This record gives sequence, C-alpha cells and structure tokens, in this order.
Amino acid sequence: MKDTEGEKLLPCAGHPVELSSRALRIPETAFNVTAKNNPQTKNRIVITAHIDTKIGTPGAIDNATGVTIVLLLAELLKDHPPKHPIELVILNGEDYYGAPGQVKYREQNQDKFSEILLNINIDGVGYKEGPSCFSPFNIPATTLETLYNVCRNTPGIVEGVPWYQGDHSLFLQNHCLTIAVSSQWFIENMECQTLTHTPQDNLGVVSYEQVAQCALGIAELIRML
Repeated sequence: MKDTEGEKLLPCAGHPVELSSRALRIPETAFNVTAKNNPQTKNRIVITAHIDTKIGTPGAIDNATGVTIVLLLAELLKDHPPKHPIELVILNGEDYYGAPGQVKYREQNQDKFSEILLNINIDGVGYKEGPSCFSPFNIPATTLETLYNVCRNTPGIVEGVPWYQGDHSLFLQNHCLTIAVSSQWFIENMECQTLTHTPQDNLGVVSYEQVAQCALGIAELIRML
C-alpha cells in the first residue's frame, strides 16, 4: 500500500474496514528472442538479459542497458567469432510473477544445460555512479584468472559480490558456470535502493561510457576463454 492510500484511511481509524480486490488475468502471447552463431550447442556460451520491465517505469537500468549490451556484443563478435559457440538470449518475463520466459527456456533446454560452458547474465548495468561488476559463480581457477585479467585491463570493471536475484539463478540451479554482470552501486544497495521499478529508472541515471566499457569487457572475456 502506498503512503497516500494510508493517509486516506486515517480518518477511518477505529472503524471496520473491508478490502475488495478486483483482479483479472488476461492470457497473452509473448516471446523470448534468441540468436546463435553456430548450430553446435556443446560448450556454448549463453549471454542473457531480460527485455521486460515493470509497468510505470522506463526500465533504463532494469534492463534496457542489458539488452543494449547484448546487441553490442552481436556487433563486436560477428567479425571475429570466438572459438566457442555463442547463444544470445533475450528473456521475457523476469520482472513479472512466474518468470514465464525463463520457465519456457528451461523447458526447451532441459537436456542441454550440461552443454553450456558459461552463462553471462547482464542486469542493472551502466549506473552513473561507480564501476560495473562481474560476479563469478562456481568458476574454475583458470577462467577466474581470465576474468581477473579483464578486470585489470578494462577501466570501470571490478569483481562483484555474489547476488542471486536475476536470470543467472536459472543457470545456477541447473549447475552451470555463471558470471552475473551489473553495477557495483546497484548490487551494494539492492535492499534499500528506490530506483528500479520506479519512474526514476530513466536514461538520466545511465552512464553510456560504462555501458560501452562493459560490452567491450565481456567481448574480451569471451575471446580469451
């Protein structure tokens, strides 16, 4: 309940109140968008971002910047394809109850998660304050050293703390190696920030330079694997 509705209830203090919830579910058709540079699925790198946002918010950080980076990676990797197959996945439904896009992806790949070399999930990148952060999960030492090299060589990218509130949890639950990419400020203030899912999540809070640097860093990481 919003504070403004609470103020309307104040004059009713001491009186019985009845709550009537009028809700309707409307069936709809939506899509995940995927692209592959190779029909081979074994040892593929899956790069994910979610395309949806909450009603009433522009969704700049959550997650237009993530989708932008996926599109930038398509450009950055097309002329010099890495040795591993690449799958780009734009998931639909992360910000809504039930995460239907993630559920559908899991159904379609239930026998193929073991073929995934690495998932890189991008969510909350490009905030104007602080660096981008790459948070590794279950990463072996050799890959971790590659990640450290990227952090050392790419301005504005640091290793991040673990966090689980994103699409990478789908891959973690299926025992995949994962790197979650976000903004350090966003991760460190996740429990108290009032930016995402509000009208304040607009282009005014985005650093375009951070978005570009993040895309370059991910592309370099993929090439080095």
